Amino acid sequence: MKIGDKVKFLSEIGGGTIAGFKGNNIVLVEDNDGFQIPTPITDIVVTGSGEEYDTNKVISKSAQTTQKQSNARQEKKSPKTDFEEDVTPHIKRSDVNTIRKYIEERKGGDVLNCYLAYVPKEPSSFTTTPFDSYFVNDSNYYVRYALLVAEGAGWTLNSTGEIEPNTKCFIEEIERGNLNEYDRIAFQIIAYKRDKNFMIKPVIDTQIRLDKVKFYKLHAFHENDFFEQDALLYTIVENDKTIRPLVVDAKQLKRELYNSTKEEKNSERDSDSYVRRYDNGKKNKLFSKKHDEDEIVIDLHATSLLETTAGMNSHDILTYQIDTFRKTLEEHKNEKGKRIIFIHGKGEGVLRQAIIHELKYRYKNYPYQDASFQEYGYGATQVTIK
Repeated sequence: MKIGDKVKFLSEIGGGTIAGFKGNNIVLVEDNDGFQIPTPITDIVVTGSGEEYDTNKVISKSAQTTQKQSNARQEKKSPKTDFEEDVTPHIKRSDVNTIRKYIEERKGGDVLNCYLAYVPKEPSSFTTTPFDSYFVNDSNYYVRYALLVAEGAGWTLNSTGEIEPNTKCFIEEIERGNLNEYDRIAFQIIAYKRDKNFMIKPVIDTQIRLDKVKFYKLHAFHENDFFEQDALLYTIVENDKTIRPLVVDAKQLKRELYNSTKEEKNSERDSDSYVRRYDNGKKNKLFSKKHDEDEIVIDLHATSLLETTAGMNSHDILTYQIDTFRKTLEEHKNEKGKRIIFIHGKGEGVLRQAIIHELKYRYKNYPYQDASFQEYGYGATQVTIK
């Protein structure tokens, strides 16, 4: 066994190339991402020659070498080094954090970037392959996460863990037939550094809606910096900014609209987006309606629903928007009197026409009308649950 040999792990999937040794029992295995993983010599096999390495010989030889070194130290009456006292052949790969004392940081890594990735296990059989899901931590921060999966009106904990800086963590394998169980997922994340000062990051609590259509389209999987093969990436947080939530709080949206209008110049305000009231010939503040708990707002713009539209044509985007419209009505169908504001924008009116068609033929019992012009301009429709 020597530097440069290709090896595999015995206790789990994966492997790499031997980059060095620590003592007589620990091997530094460098994976495809360039990370050196301290691994007990009993937990690897050499695969470069096509034959399994005889770890018993290595253990025996290592034991003899260790005994000779111990005798020599006793003769010289020199103490053991700290590392020799700490090293044990029973170290597990889960104890890597206790060995890797120094984490190398990279330039530009102090902004938080985290992604949920799906990698097909068998790309050659794309229509039937299961997927491996990973949490990718592309930052200099340690990240502790909790992954939740929606079940009706509640949530269940899927997995939780801590991920080292600039690395990725396998979460689970998902069969294609089980994708419908992951309609909505949520991440709760805290980020920190160890043994040094750092800029605190806000606690992240965000939801993601998985688009099942993408899992059947090869072009939705792209080349990336984290995997050797194409992967489907969902952004959790990028450049310290959390992805926009699926369901927009009406009060929060109103505040954002109001703040944005204050920053715009009067000459740049569009009369289609803002309606003013006049009193004695003077312009007053924007008229606003007080929201209550019986009203929610859903933004159907593609930029709000999808982190990227790469690989999707206009039909794919419209299908996704209408699917979101239907699922929202289904989720609230038992909440009588609930008012849902769907923001679709003015544009060419294609999305609005599709929504009106759904309301006329699929949801005939739901009354609808244009939403408040003062608050949403001419690009929103209000639906009432009956």
